[in-house]
Amino acid sequence: MMTGCAVTSPPIDTDKQTWGAYDRINEIVSRDEAVAGPISLYEAMARALKYNLDQKIELMDEEYKSKLSELGRLGMFPSVVASVGGSQRNNDSGSSSRSLIDGSQSLQSSTSSERRTYTAQLAASWDILDFGLSYIQNKQNVDEQYISQERRRKVISRILEDVRTAYWRAVSADRTHEKLIKLEALAQKTLFQSEQLAKRRNVSPLKVLNYQHDLLEIQANVQRMQRELFFAKKQLAALINLKPETPFKLVLPDRTAVVPELPGSAEQMILIGLKYRSELRESSYRKRINDNELTKQWVRNLPSFKTLLGMNYDTNKYLYNNEWTNLSGTVSWNLMNVFSYPMQHKVVQAEAKVIQAREDALIMAILTQIYVARARFIRLSQELNTVRQSHEVQDNILELTRAGFQGKIISQMDLVQVEMKTILDEVRYDTAYADLQNAYANLYASMGIDNFDSDITEKDSVSSIAKKLQFYWTEEITTLPEVSRRENP
Repeated sequence: MMTGCAVTSPPIDTDKQTWGAYDRINEIVSRDEAVAGPISLYEAMARALKYNLDQKIELMDEEYKSKLSELGRLGMFPSVVASVGGSQRNNDSGSSSRSLIDGSQSLQSSTSSERRTYTAQLAASWDILDFGLSYIQNKQNVDEQYISQERRRKVISRILEDVRTAYWRAVSADRTHEKLIKLEALAQKTLFQSEQLAKRRNVSPLKVLNYQHDLLEIQANVQRMQRELFFAKKQLAALINLKPETPFKLVLPDRTAVVPELPGSAEQMILIGLKYRSELRESSYRKRINDNELTKQWVRNLPSFKTLLGMNYDTNKYLYNNEWTNLSGTVSWNLMNVFSYPMQHKVVQAEAKVIQAREDALIMAILTQIYVARARFIRLSQELNTVRQSHEVQDNILELTRAGFQGKIISQMDLVQVEMKTILDEVRYDTAYADLQNAYANLYASMGIDNFDSDITEKDSVSSIAKKLQFYWTEEITTLPEVSRRENP
């Protein structure tokens, strides 16, 4: 018998799962707007905002919490129950009475019910205690909805930071790809030529070895840069929800001496971070949920008062009134809740201490992250300035070296070495600029500033979202938002 009642479920068909997931790849990507031309920075950001799957997960979670909050409101309304029933028996339902004085039968057997009857009832009941608990729970659900919004802000802020970093690295890779290949091929060719010179002993062996060492060092730097830049475009494709093998081009901005500047003082940035960081806002909502949990535990200890209002109908012909309305009230009190309240109160208070401790750690982490982001940005700005000056000096060296080679003052080996260093300096310049853009994105991410004041919806095209983002990052964000003055205690 136990075997017959056992419930079994077959394992999933892994082959079916594999091909089903494989077929969904094109389905997922095909929903996105096709790439029409070279992708700019703001178009890449727009595609990430609209199509990135991590962001969609958070958006769906936000919608789920919103529906959950709407569902919770129904718990505050009275419950209304409609019921219809019927009964039938094979004989009459009868009874008699016995006197409690002498034990004799006082009445003949009689019936007050038909063999077949039908009943109907419409009743509304309302438990005031359940109403109070549902009201508090709904407030907690609304705060959970706010938390899901803040988590979405955090995810999108991280995505936009990653897009900015991957975009500038991909730009550097696109701009220097052919030069790096040319540089590595030139290094290989020059190494071979130096080996031939060493074999013919036309040049001092020590000079050849030093020359080869310099070439190998340049080649190692080239390979390292190729490795760092190789995956940049793949990472960008993943962030904007393109298949890894999808070919696409990027808008290659002109090199400019203008670099981003610090948006404000350290104290101003810290105040902005304490106001806008999604993690800190989430902590505040958690504290409010905890406070409401304390209230809910206290309310649960109160007596319950339940009222019932019903309209009834019965087909029994022996009834004097076949239709009637009834009203009743019941007071009940679960005394076990009273005894367990002190322990429940301690549990909620312990959770409050954990939330407060996490918030303290979070405040210090935000403080540190902002200072580190500022220091990193300042350092990379200085490094970019040095790399730019080095690049300009190297260009002058190349110009003089070419003139010396034409005048037969400088050898071809020296010219090739200078040309390789010049290309390498150009790559370093692009890489340094990409690193600075990464630091710039991290600067705003550390403050938790986002662009969600813009009205961005799923119906907006990529180009319209890109225009909003460009306006935000080039116009609005140049001035940090103001923080209201401290209120007097």
